[in-house]
Amino acid sequence: MVVKVTPLCLLYWLLISTWWLMVSTSGMVLIPLTHSLSKTQFTTPHHLLKTTSTRSATRFRHHLHHRHKQVSVPLSPGSDYTLSFTLGSPSSSTISLYLDTGSDLVWLPCSPFECILCESKTPPLSPPLNLSSSATAVPCKSPACSAAHSSLHSSDLCAIARCPLDSIEMSECNSFPCPPFYYAYGDGSLIGRLYKDSLTLPNSLSVQNFTFGCSHTTLGEPVGVAGFGFGRLSLPAQLSSVSPQLGNRFSYCLVSHSFDSNRVRRPSPLILGRYEDKEKQFGNELVEFVYTGMLSNPKHPYFYSVGLEGISVGKRNIPAPENLKRVDRRGSGGMVVDSGTTFTMLPASLYDSVVTEFDHRVSRFYKRANTVEESTGLSPCYFYNKVVAAKVPAITLHFAGNGSSVVLPRKNYFYEFVDGGDGVREKRNVGCLMLMNGGDEEELSGGPGATLGNYQQQGFEVVYDLEKRKVGFARRKCSSLWDSLKN
Repeated sequence: MVVKVTPLCLLYWLLISTWWLMVSTSGMVLIPLTHSLSKTQFTTPHHLLKTTSTRSATRFRHHLHHRHKQVSVPLSPGSDYTLSFTLGSPSSSTISLYLDTGSDLVWLPCSPFECILCESKTPPLSPPLNLSSSATAVPCKSPACSAAHSSLHSSDLCAIARCPLDSIEMSECNSFPCPPFYYAYGDGSLIGRLYKDSLTLPNSLSVQNFTFGCSHTTLGEPVGVAGFGFGRLSLPAQLSSVSPQLGNRFSYCLVSHSFDSNRVRRPSPLILGRYEDKEKQFGNELVEFVYTGMLSNPKHPYFYSVGLEGISVGKRNIPAPENLKRVDRRGSGGMVVDSGTTFTMLPASLYDSVVTEFDHRVSRFYKRANTVEESTGLSPCYFYNKVVAAKVPAITLHFAGNGSSVVLPRKNYFYEFVDGGDGVREKRNVGCLMLMNGGDEEELSGGPGATLGNYQQQGFEVVYDLEKRKVGFARRKCSSLWDSLKN
């Protein structure tokens, strides 16, 4: 028997056999990132820095010791970045989530929603989602369901979903919904179900059958997360399934803020896809990227790990320990480029060497502020009348690869603020080094050796090229970049 395929039938077949349907007139999508700093959250600079340094350390150290595959610590309120999009059709809801390059799942609170042990945390950035009529549950035979459940076989998922035995044996359980999955973070967790619905990004880019986690109950996690790490369910991975030009490359440019609530009101551009500068000269700004290759991590495959060769303090180069230059079979080593950790974390040996050299140069001019160090969690700190740039040595990160060095602006590693003036203590200017001790190398076994935090990434466009597996850095005026790409 011969079946005649008409053009209309062929078109219909193409539409229904495509997992995604994307409508886009551009190879680039621009999304504003919003910094979540709030004046009402912190009473003093000491409080802000202590909270932020503690959360940076917590996020980093929980990466090391958690045994689940989906390891990440979600972003902490007060120091990180959010993005927004809409879900559903024809009725839609606007969702605001934290951007996180250290995890691989997009999930959000769904109504009714309960967060256990969340009294002291920031409430959800947007109301819990009411699933639209177009939302459909993901079946347990779906590869997306297997990804959410880590290494579980699809037949195991069917059993969890209480699929009848005859259906499991006959592989007829596709219609059964994906059973609840457990996703663990460093200081919290959630139980959720997978759904598909239409997602609309800025510029009216519409994506059908976008897979996301819907959670009604979480522990210590009041705000949803947009995972941008490696993994089938991350936002870039889902984009690349249908549109490689969008999903295989993204970048962001974090506007320099120094915890100034006025500065954080400016949007930081998140760029999905590739844009081409007409010239390398961007206005008065010379754009030159420095690239370093990504390292594969068998234990933490969702991390963007790179090799760190050393750190220069002034003209003195301090070599990095061997574990920062590569990742071994156990997943130990490398430096993770992370949007969700605020301050850069270094192994103790490298941190101590950097601090010793830094203090040797700075303490000749400024007195150590020991009481400030105790109350902020940062060290070393110094009292000063006026900072002279020449007296604060430059810090340069030397990544693996020829010419892959990044010179940090002083404000990216030396935070200046006013201490005292409260009627109890004398009002004095203070500056603190904003690098942190991540622990001894033995403690870091089985996880990343270091993390490059988002505070040190300010004023750079950071490019994640997933196709060529490399990370790039270029000094940019991020607010100007937003204006130029928006227009």
